[in-house]
Amino acid sequence: MSRIHPQNKAACLEAICASNYRKLLSLIPNIRNLAQSAVGKASQKPDLQLEVLERSAHTLTVKLSHRFDQLPNDLWVPDVTVRVYLDAELVEVLRDHARSDVSRVYKDPGKISEILNYKWQLNYFLLKWLDHCLSINYQFTDRKATEVIA
Repeated sequence: MSRIHPQNKAACLEAICASNYRKLLSLIPNIRNLAQSAVGKASQKPDLQLEVLERSAHTLTVKLSHRFDQLPNDLWVPDVTVRVYLDAELVEVLRDHARSDVSRVYKDPGKISEILNYKWQLNYFLLKWLDHCLSINYQFTDRKATEVIA
């Protein structure tokens, strides 16, 4: 991934999180009403798995992963955990398959620049991955339902 260094990372990070919210809702329009999990299907592509980890009135925490193969030792990459702020219409990446949660990496809140850079990388990755998933036209089905969510 190329390195992008905007002048005002905080403002750009908020814009990326807002864009990620719109893209996630375009990809999974019924995300607010999903049961615990859903599967995105696209022709000749690996499944896109969504698992709801936590749900409250204003937020969802979900895990989004590609599933390569259908074997016991499946490869689940990327594997991204995100918090969806339904009221603020933002999506923030908490961690991905290669990087830990920001709170585990940076124990010192005084390292704001490093924390911002870390969050920027996580959320910029999601922005590009959601673009990719939307371009492939994944269709999601709630695992407890038989209809396609659209």
